[in-house]
Amino acid sequence: MPEIVFEWEGLDQQGRLVRGEARAAGDLQVRASLRRQGITVNRVKQQAIRAGRPIRGKDIAIFTRQFATLMGAGVPLLQAFDILSRSSPKPALSRLLSAIRNDLATGTTLQAAFRKQPLYFDKLYCNLVAAGESAGILDQLLGRLASYLEKTEAMKSKIKSALMYPSTVLLVAFLVSAALMVFVVPSFKQVFASFDAELPGPTLLVMAISDLLVRYGWLILGALVGSAWLLLRALQRSEPMQVRLDQLLLALPIFGMLVQKSCVARWARTLSAMFAAGVPLVEALDSVGGACGNAVYASATQQIRREISTGQGLSAAMANAKVFPAMLLQMCAIGEESGAIDSMLGKAAEVYEAEVDDMLSGLASLIEPVIIVLLGLVIGSIVVAMYLPIFKLGQVV
Repeated sequence: MPEIVFEWEGLDQQGRLVRGEARAAGDLQVRASLRRQGITVNRVKQQAIRAGRPIRGKDIAIFTRQFATLMGAGVPLLQAFDILSRSSPKPALSRLLSAIRNDLATGTTLQAAFRKQPLYFDKLYCNLVAAGESAGILDQLLGRLASYLEKTEAMKSKIKSALMYPSTVLLVAFLVSAALMVFVVPSFKQVFASFDAELPGPTLLVMAISDLLVRYGWLILGALVGSAWLLLRALQRSEPMQVRLDQLLLALPIFGMLVQKSCVARWARTLSAMFAAGVPLVEALDSVGGACGNAVYASATQQIRREISTGQGLSAAMANAKVFPAMLLQMCAIGEESGAIDSMLGKAAEVYEAEVDDMLSGLASLIEPVIIVLLGLVIGSIVVAMYLPIFKLGQVV
């Protein structure tokens, strides 16, 4: 049985408060060991999972696929977690699986053990596992869940890859421009001081910006970083700000369409997986909203959920939300009539995922020349502004 670390607190034989850590297979073993030492136990708590590389969505997808394979092969549940925790390349994931295995060993159900780790297993994940446990088809639903997670992570990876190049180029452009302003322009300023002539407007502007960065560069950088941090914190805590930001993203000329198709694809893929698992529609929609990653679609999903609770049909409620494309509405209507909503939603998700791939490919080829031109304009403007006085001096001579 794998051992995990527990933090404990209690009173020794003199009545003094003592604390410590112990490695054991379960909290009962820790309590028994402390009692043998004459310690009255007040609290035993599993140590928080930390250190090492963080657990990412891709790791959970890989674990789910491996777990589904073991369940399909008939491996007992506790033994499956033993195997997965020992074979995990990440210590943090190994400790997480050991913690879940320990909960299972004490009689906790699988979905309840997953719900104790909301940072890694969301409501959708736990609901699908619960449906699999209750219907006795856990291996099948784990396979569907693994496929859903793999496709979701694949889409995220494609979006990140498409944004990596422009982000890197923009960062390099910022660093090069800052280096020119801080180190190169002051040298030119000393040369221009000996000209005893009026400098061109662009040169004066660049020199003024350079002086500002040299004197207050760290303060400006700190203000920018602090403002970005405060904005992120405000977005995390303020739902109206999140909705407003997501509305702005959807309203962007080109990127807004990409965001919309990505959200619709995830929405359809998630609801399809829930339907296929036999989860009731109202309960499924409760999990689907948060899976979109967009506050506008999350709010629309809650509106749909309320209307369906009052007897409205799915396609009609989606049409009332006014955020879903016509093709998805038609496919949902056909699915309702034919009794195959999960299949139609799955096909719609595939269509929108393919459109997202096409848009990402097109944007990647479009962004490269645009960024190169912008980079040339920014750095070229600085260089030209610095050489203008020299050109004028040459004309005078």
